Amino acid sequence: MSTSVQVEAIAERSHGTVGRCRCSFWFAVAHDILGVFIMMVGVFGGLVIHDLFIYAGAIIIFLSLIWWVFWYSGNIDVPPEELEDDVGLMKKKNRGLSQAVRRVSNGIRNSLRRKGRPGGEESSGDHVPTVSGTDVAFSTQNGTTASSKELVREPLSI
Repeated sequence: MSTSVQVEAIAERSHGTVGRCRCSFWFAVAHDILGVFIMMVGVFGGLVIHDLFIYAGAIIIFLSLIWWVFWYSGNIDVPPEELEDDVGLMKKKNRGLSQAVRRVSNGIRNSLRRKGRPGGEESSGDHVPTVSGTDVAFSTQNGTTASSKELVREPLSI
């Protein structure tokens, strides 16, 4: 008995020479051109405040690095096999301890969503104590004698 397996070739999408994040690319190029232009005005302009133009151009070129990082990170290709775990699909080889840890963490996360955060109010606004039948001791000043500063312990039942 023979089994035939069909394998489909995954064709990579061609995004052109610029890549997927065209806006980030062109913002980065525009900042670089603007920064170099302002810097060259400061160097060759013969102005009294030439150092201001030189520093401003350098700062604009430095800020263009933000757009270059956006462009680069937006063009990183991640294979679909590595993305499976991020969207909740478990890989077959990772069952076991990692699945148990995920179930426990999801249970904790869901219980916090239902009850609210520890020490905070619940989402509905009604605060219901979770512990009942607890004895709490508190101290008050004895009001019978004005000169005495004794503390009296009285039990309080909740």
